Amino acid sequence: MQQTVHIAAPGTPERADQINAWLQKVTLTTPQSLKPGGSDASVRVYWRATWPDRTLIVMDADPQAFNVQPFLAIGQQLAAGGIKVPAVIAHDETLGLTLLDDLGDVLLADLLTDETAAKAWYLRAIDTLVDIQKGMAFEHLPAFDASFLRREMEIGREWYLGKYLGAELEGKTLQTWERTTALIVAQCLSQPQGFMLRDYHSRNLMVKNDDLYVIDFQDAVKGPLCYDVVSLFRDAYIEWDEGFVLDLVIRYWEKARAAGIPVNDDFGSFYKAFEWQGLQRHLKVLGLFARLHLRDGKDRYLNDLPRVLGYMRKVCQRYDELTGLYRILLNAQGEKIDSGFTF
Repeated sequence: MQQTVHIAAPGTPERADQINAWLQKVTLTTPQSLKPGGSDASVRVYWRATWPDRTLIVMDADPQAFNVQPFLAIGQQLAAGGIKVPAVIAHDETLGLTLLDDLGDVLLADLLTDETAAKAWYLRAIDTLVDIQKGMAFEHLPAFDASFLRREMEIGREWYLGKYLGAELEGKTLQTWERTTALIVAQCLSQPQGFMLRDYHSRNLMVKNDDLYVIDFQDAVKGPLCYDVVSLFRDAYIEWDEGFVLDLVIRYWEKARAAGIPVNDDFGSFYKAFEWQGLQRHLKVLGLFARLHLRDGKDRYLNDLPRVLGYMRKVCQRYDELTGLYRILLNAQGEKIDSGFTF
């Protein structure tokens, strides 16, 4: 009979005692200190363990709420392909603890201080993404299929429109939502597929010793190649001038084609796919940020809602087929629209 292990609540002194005992077991020494190292938009929390000669990071997640196996498997695949990821030193699935290299505290976002600095780092992030898309097998990954795409957008309808704004869609408005999201799904599924990280942006890339590390990859799927480009350049946490972004997207497209990655032959088609995929992603992000606020008490993500909505407004205004969705978004926020649009 399998023994049940009590897992203390994250961030509590009891949990710290459990982690210290585990660290003593796997490293043969007890750290001098164990301090909370923050959390992210998932259920994971992090601790920094300090010894006289080193520091390490403990990734702490209740195994009932977080399956660590994809993190371990995808991390191993990326590392084998030459992509820099945090090394796994030890893992206990029962306790929900994973011991990792300490990459420090410098996120890519911290280094994007102006367009000159940002361009240099973004070009390196493009090179890393192209290496991943060129070299990583992806047929074994879950498919980012129609049901997946719809399920993500429904997070936006349920949590942002419904629970956050109190706007329940019904009748013709619901029909417009369903018709528009079906168009978005069709557009996304028509794109070339490959290894897709799903969250490749400035807070999920870290810099240590001038090297760029990918730190969030457990949700990788087989999906549209343009998706990670959108995550990077229409980032929910930092916004750039559209001309600056366009130049970088072109540079990605050129490098991808040169590497033999099957992106669209025509850049105009690729850019439309980029924009529509961004709309799908941002509908999900609106819902996730609202849910983090309402359910999890993580209010800091509300500060980023206007930026995400700004991206969506611009895309909706560029395509006739998205007028209905634009109306839904603005009406839900109390911005009534009485006339049509000029495109």
